[in-house]
Amino acid sequence: MIVFDKLWKTMKEKGVSTYKLRETCGIDSKTVRRLKANENIETKTLDKLCAALNCKIEDIMEYKP
Repeated sequence: MIVFDKLWKTMKEKGVSTYKLRETCGIDSKTVRRLKANENIETKTLDKLCAALNCKIEDIMEYKP
């Protein structure tokens, strides 16, 4: 299972709120809800998140068996 627990930690460390993701980074509220529920998201969304947070993919998600 892919989980996004690291995303919330990285956002906190960088001072980025879900509001900022929605308003300035083009991430819509449905996508934020899907991230919180560890549901499927598109790779272009992962790209937007990494660009917005200036981080690597492993800083926002991980695989847990």
